[in-house]
Amino acid sequence: MAHDLKHKSHAITDGPDRAPARAMLKAVGYTDEDLSRPLVGVANTWIEVMPCNSHLRRLSEKVKAGIRAAGGTPIEYNTIAVSDGISMGTEGMKASLISREVIADSIELVARGHLFDAVVALSGCDKTIPGTVMALTRLNLPSLMLYGGSIMPGRFQGHDVTIQDVFEAVGKHGTGKMTDAELKDLEDHACPGAGACGGQFTANTMSIAFEFLGISPMGRNGVPAMDPRKDDIAFGCGKLVIDLLKNDLRPKQIITRKALENAIAAVATTGGSTNAVLHLLAIAREAGVKLSIDDFDRINRKVPLLVDLKPGGRFVAADLYAAGGTTLVAKRLLEARLLHADQPTVTGRPIGEEAAQATETTGQLVVRPLSNPIKPTGGLVILKGNLAPEGCVVKVAGHSMMKFRGPAKVYDREEDAFVAVKAGQIKAGDVIVIRYEGPAGGPGMREMLGVTAAIVGAGLGDSVALLTDGRFSGATHGLMAGHVAPEAAKGGPIAALKNGDAIVFDVAARKLEVELTQKEIKARLKKVKPPVSHYTAGVMAKYARHVSSASEGAVTS
Repeated sequence: MAHDLKHKSHAITDGPDRAPARAMLKAVGYTDEDLSRPLVGVANTWIEVMPCNSHLRRLSEKVKAGIRAAGGTPIEYNTIAVSDGISMGTEGMKASLISREVIADSIELVARGHLFDAVVALSGCDKTIPGTVMALTRLNLPSLMLYGGSIMPGRFQGHDVTIQDVFEAVGKHGTGKMTDAELKDLEDHACPGAGACGGQFTANTMSIAFEFLGISPMGRNGVPAMDPRKDDIAFGCGKLVIDLLKNDLRPKQIITRKALENAIAAVATTGGSTNAVLHLLAIAREAGVKLSIDDFDRINRKVPLLVDLKPGGRFVAADLYAAGGTTLVAKRLLEARLLHADQPTVTGRPIGEEAAQATETTGQLVVRPLSNPIKPTGGLVILKGNLAPEGCVVKVAGHSMMKFRGPAKVYDREEDAFVAVKAGQIKAGDVIVIRYEGPAGGPGMREMLGVTAAIVGAGLGDSVALLTDGRFSGATHGLMAGHVAPEAAKGGPIAALKNGDAIVFDVAARKLEVELTQKEIKARLKKVKPPVSHYTAGVMAKYARHVSSASEGAVTS
């Protein structure tokens, strides 16, 4: 028996009892012919507040045209988005990670409420990417995610720049290394148009990870946002979702343990964002696949760092696309026998076949050959120890410090640490500690790019370390340990730290320790009085009550 393409929407559109529903749909402009076709939700994360998602209305029109051409009826709907770059360093940043859950919940609810037969999701800024895929996984309808693509680099004083340069310029300006006029000139030219942040920051990290996961078609996400070919890609994705519907291929058939390992390998070899740990753990949970924070370190030890991307390297996402794109990265891992080649993807072809089709641009310098890796192991490591019994995440791409010991300078808010950096109170050899910024304690687990970029801008990037129960932007580089778990608000050892305590990072041994006895840590924790949150109602308070540890993906349940 042929698969019923209207397997869900029959219950909305068919029979005399559904006349009221049809009447309301006809008021919107749908015809009897439209309603006889499968209904395909187009879940859009368009928003006017940021370049990352501002062009998604254009792409959604192309997706819808592809759906119609393939015999479906598209129904577009929207959800929220929060710009990490704009909210960074403010109370607004606490909304960012929380928005991932709201995005997933809202996409799921609209699709369930209207019994769509399939879904295409359009993503852009950081949390919209995992948020859309979490929803698709829960729904388990034939579906795919298309990333809106990266911004092009800006030009400043004769060289390419990204938003990372602007954040770091704030630190330079604060220490007198950049004038007001230079900062304004950089600000005016760093972001030349639509698209997500250009380096291998969180957006591009998750874009690549989800191509390797198989839920986005290989090679399509990497086409830059304003490249004319992106429209054709969007049209093709509209047609592709109808193929998925006809073949009844669903996310939980694609998102397997091996597919998640492919995604982790992609993050490791590209020097991707630490946020990938949170998001892939969350996706695994939605898919019912067992995955732990330790799996990231295990895979990282086997996978070489091959792709020379900012923030640790030289190039941006548009350069990777010109060099051969994500498919070329997949081919490198296939040749190294580090890719589970048999895993299915939304294209209908296994990822190994996709990788084999890669074309490498002659003379490209972005993706190294296997014989000449940037580093023999990947860009992310997991440290544990008496400061992080459940683990923490360190990005090692772009710096060579493997061991560090220094006195703690402890702050209970990101803002206080930022003021200290700008005031010159942080000296070479210090270990900055920022706590009560975890998933529950923040609430919302803010990213710390404002602080970390100011450290680099102040010339301290190679001489201080930082640890936090909060997060880092994908643009962060230097010896920075994030996601320290358990967090301070949940009684984690980070809450016991005092100014002057000796902190030791030992990356090779995978250790993060404070030179205190366990007895002393426990005694101090008994005396700790956590700051009182001023979020007592609303979404922030609700999130704080229900969110899990960062070591479990900071998911709500």
